[in-house]
Amino acid sequence: MKRFTVTFITLSLALGLAGSLQAKQDDIDIARLNNSLDQLANDPSLGIYAQAEQARARDAINRLAQASKHDRPHDLYLAERRVDLAKTAAQQQDAQTKLTQLDREHDQILLDNSRRDADIARHELERQRMQYQMAQEETARLQQQGQEYSQAADQARAEAEQAKKLAAAQSKVASAARREAALAAQAAKAMRSQMQGDSSDTPPPAPKKTSKKKHQNQQP
Repeated sequence: MKRFTVTFITLSLALGLAGSLQAKQDDIDIARLNNSLDQLANDPSLGIYAQAEQARARDAINRLAQASKHDRPHDLYLAERRVDLAKTAAQQQDAQTKLTQLDREHDQILLDNSRRDADIARHELERQRMQYQMAQEETARLQQQGQEYSQAADQARAEAEQAKKLAAAQSKVASAARREAALAAQAAKAMRSQMQGDSSDTPPPAPKKTSKKKHQNQQP
């Protein structure tokens, strides 16, 4: 009887120790899952995501804390999966948010590039328009200058033609003057010749007579 009592006490202690160890293990699993879920909730990047999944994981941990020994393995598995799902969902939502942000930034970059290209194209168009306007003004100036040159050339040709006519008239006048001078010279020459001819027809004067007495006085 005494031996049976000792055995019973030993078995009771063993069961108590096993139960204590199991309870301690339960506390460790619950603490581990709560700690993991708290880290997710307090994470500055991920904590704002997967709120529904975090709530379900928290409920699963609470069911695990209240589960019987028979249901505990199943509830532990569900609680662990719920915590993992909450982490995964938060990471996916964070990645999706970052991807969306990158897409927006990419779209903004494309928009900025499009605006910059539009500004460059607008400036280039304005530059070409100014160049075209300057070319038109230069063409108009050259046309005006060409007309002025043409008018000046026409006036120069008219003046040259007028000068040519004047030179021809002056040449005629000079020729007439030369002819008149030649005629005048011929007339003067003829007049001199006539005057010289009249002088040769007049008898020369008679020589003076010397007295005989004087002639004799001059002989030796």
